[in-house]
Amino acid sequence: MNGLELLPFALLGAVLGLDVVSFPQAQISRPLVAATLAGALAGHPAQGLIIGAALELAAMETLPVGASRYPEWGSASVVGGALFALTPAETPGAMVCALVAALATAVASGYSMVLLRKQNAVWARKRRDRLEAGSRHTVIRLQIGSLTADLVRGGVLTFLALLLFRPLVARALALYTIDARLSRAVAVGVVSAVAAGAVWKLFHGAAGARWYLLGGAVVGLGVVAFL
Repeated sequence: MNGLELLPFALLGAVLGLDVVSFPQAQISRPLVAATLAGALAGHPAQGLIIGAALELAAMETLPVGASRYPEWGSASVVGGALFALTPAETPGAMVCALVAALATAVASGYSMVLLRKQNAVWARKRRDRLEAGSRHTVIRLQIGSLTADLVRGGVLTFLALLLFRPLVARALALYTIDARLSRAVAVGVVSAVAAGAVWKLFHGAAGARWYLLGGAVVGLGVVAFL
């Protein structure tokens, strides 16, 4: 893919990256939604949904509260969804490579959010006198400037990640020899273990938590078997 073909994905990554913290926080940046949208943009929404579900399991470990640092899943899920959707579904290693690329992007994007917050503080300090004076115009300028910067951050990061990982994934898949079903099973097993650990960490103190989790697992497996 050339740079022009990556622009729609970059625009999607920009919007979803903005949703993570800045605006509108409508949960469209959740991996399940973001990767499905990226897959649809690539012409294969079902593959986007599959990789989105896997990334959603991994993202359950993230608790975006207070001043904590965490991966940014919106733009990263666009990268994962696009990479997986642009590869034939039965290609050995396609899910693993897309997951690795998305996770790496999530970490880098999370770091970019920290840098942007520091820059926002710099811009605010430069206008401290006007802010203390209650200047409405200054507040609006800072808000719009920070929102625009976050939009650009998500778009640029998505573009660069796809530009980097698209050829790397192609080369990795050319060398991949593990059976496609086994590869997907390992990937799903790993993210499922992460999700299970995250759920247990949150709810293990609740009365009857073990039985609720066991019951949920049984119901889930029953639904999968029925389908």
